[in-house]
Amino acid sequence: PAGDSYGVLPRPCRALVLLNPQSGSGRALDDFQAVVQPMLAEAEMATTIFITERPHHAHEKVRDEDLSQWDTLVIMSGDGLLYEVVNGLMERPDWREAMKKPLCILPGGSGNALAASINYYAGYDHVAKKKLLTNCTFILCKGLHTQMDLVSLSTASGKRLFSFLGFGWGFISDVDIDSEKYRWLGSARFTLGTLQCLAKLRVYQGRLSYLPAGPEQSTVPAPRDSPVPVTNGQAGHVLLPVGTEAPDTLPTDSLLAPLGQPVPAHWTVVPEEEFVLVYAIYQSHLGTNLLMAPAARLHDGCIHLFYMKAGISRLALLKLFLAMSRGTHLDLNCPHLCYVPVRAFRLEPRVAAGIMTVDGEALACEPVQG
Repeated sequence: PAGDSYGVLPRPCRALVLLNPQSGSGRALDDFQAVVQPMLAEAEMATTIFITERPHHAHEKVRDEDLSQWDTLVIMSGDGLLYEVVNGLMERPDWREAMKKPLCILPGGSGNALAASINYYAGYDHVAKKKLLTNCTFILCKGLHTQMDLVSLSTASGKRLFSFLGFGWGFISDVDIDSEKYRWLGSARFTLGTLQCLAKLRVYQGRLSYLPAGPEQSTVPAPRDSPVPVTNGQAGHVLLPVGTEAPDTLPTDSLLAPLGQPVPAHWTVVPEEEFVLVYAIYQSHLGTNLLMAPAARLHDGCIHLFYMKAGISRLALLKLFLAMSRGTHLDLNCPHLCYVPVRAFRLEPRVAAGIMTVDGEALACEPVQG
């Protein structure tokens, strides 16, 4: 697309492949050997395979390892492993350099939202399973890479997280986490989880505020690289373990007021306070078969915020999810579903009820902004 600048991986290319053998229905290693390895060999890509043995294993690997020996990091898993890698890289003292290392996602999980999104941005037909894996491997073999937005999230308890896919609360997050027990079903776990969560449809109370994207903004954002004051546990700031030096400071959340203070006056506060779901997504796909934000692009500087007000019927909700497989859910003009492109948002649950998720991983329910 116009305006995107591309880099090219060197040839021959050295790739570190981080692979979770337990992801999805547990076929990632077999699929890597059968589908991916022959293609990479032909493209002169030398691979070092690192198999994760426990949660956070990949996080520690990329946080502590000398990465200079590889030209690219390849994640063969679901979205959760890439989330670990991104946050591991952001914990490095040299995060600014480390984040320039091209990342590649190869679908090996049950979600595979980023892989489906990249397949869509590349202009390929909608595919799943082995065909999606082949398409993503082909993109890796071509060696073109471009920039991707990350969203900086801060929680009331002082966590700072970096997210590439989406933040959710309510129905979608419930489906994501409740269906974990059906991992062996692959992507069908989400269908089953949706039906179960529809049966016990819940309402969540809280306040949602946002800064709309678009030309009406009059504020001048702070310079991109102004340093963050390192304080202990204040919202939006970095927590450093005792005895460590301040690393190259993380980017400032220049659009946000500290949690606990009101949102800036030019923000919009949603009048309703009862929701079935809130989902802030920055890629097109929420799953292989869910085209949630058809307008999204990798590097559009935009958070695509969806929220569903309480009062929707189960049938209307089911119709929306069926339409989402084709990306036509907004055409239904459902009065309960709202969509707004934003640059920042804040969500303040009234009570700590419901699961929050970031990139498909569970978070404790508390005020959060990004």
